Amino acid sequence: MEKATFAAGCFWGVEATFREVEGVVETAVGYSGGELENPTYQDVCSGESGHAEAVLVVFDSERVGYERLLDVFWSGHDPTTRNRQGPDVGPQYRSVIFYHDDAQRVVAVASKERFQQAGPYRQPIVTEILPVATFYRAEEYHQRYFEKHGITSCHGRLK
Repeated sequence: MEKATFAAGCFWGVEATFREVEGVVETAVGYSGGELENPTYQDVCSGESGHAEAVLVVFDSERVGYERLLDVFWSGHDPTTRNRQGPDVGPQYRSVIFYHDDAQRVVAVASKERFQQAGPYRQPIVTEILPVATFYRAEEYHQRYFEKHGITSCHGRLK
């Protein structure tokens, strides 16, 4: 099993999207990229913790490649808006690929360049590509939030 970590706005929707990918065996929502140790949801929502809402993806690389996860990442949010996804505004909603090793970094950089050149984006991609930071698992009520509440998107549509 391998790990990948992404931040792309509200972690509830990001997690739900990755859970649908065949070969993803586990996900967890949490906080990463900041300096504050053991942040809470309230700390992160304040915009002062430095953390982004992130999703840790555990995947079977025999069934799904990292490149495919990157494709899901790019198509699942707007990587051209800094510190914003839809109505969610703040640094905790920034777009980040946290790479776990140099091979992931190389693939992520190439993917970003490919999407910038050929993707549907008119504006520059502002996604950061950073080494994985400590991942702090979010409170349990955030894990698989959509599944627990019968929601299919951040806009509240029911299953």
